[in-house]
Amino acid sequence: MYIEPRQKKILWAFLLMIAFFISVFIYQLNYEFIGYVVVVLLLSLLVIVSNRYVTYPTYVLWGLLGWAFLHMLGGVEFEPGSVIYTYQILDIVGEPYSILKYDQITHTYGFFVATLAMFYVIRKYLSIPFSWIEVGIVVAMAGVGLGAFNEIVEFIMVVTLPDTNVGGYENTIIDLVSNLIGAIAAVFFLRHREKKRSYSL
Repeated sequence: MYIEPRQKKILWAFLLMIAFFISVFIYQLNYEFIGYVVVVLLLSLLVIVSNRYVTYPTYVLWGLLGWAFLHMLGGVEFEPGSVIYTYQILDIVGEPYSILKYDQITHTYGFFVATLAMFYVIRKYLSIPFSWIEVGIVVAMAGVGLGAFNEIVEFIMVVTLPDTNVGGYENTIIDLVSNLIGAIAAVFFLRHREKKRSYSL
């Protein structure tokens, strides 16, 4: 494993955050999100291991940390039987779609950041200049693929645990749509950022 000096503060912030939320979930007997902590740790380990080969910008790593924080925060119970993930921020569309919820915002942001990370995974393999249409499609689909993996993990939680806050079919589809919105937004952000950087060189 390889961690650059500039990345150490991100790692320490991550470890403190994980320790805090593990304590909260154990106190609340929230076994579902203790399981999600394990998934977050495994994905974080993957980022750390690949860090030697992928030049992750600091802003992307902070973004991933922010996503992990929002995800863990979403699992905290704000009242008995209800976690923050289920909290409806605005009543734009009612049941069964429940738009707009904390869950949907977190999915959009999370897979925005995940798509940024996927771009830097493939960045060094791209010839310069490259087509943003072609690369954008590949990167966005990579982000959406990670989102589909997340839904598989949620399905496993539903199957293995007696009581979860995952939601039904409508929730799964809205999560996937939120992931797609985040992934597409990331492509436009990257296109703007990379073109701006190329002009400044």
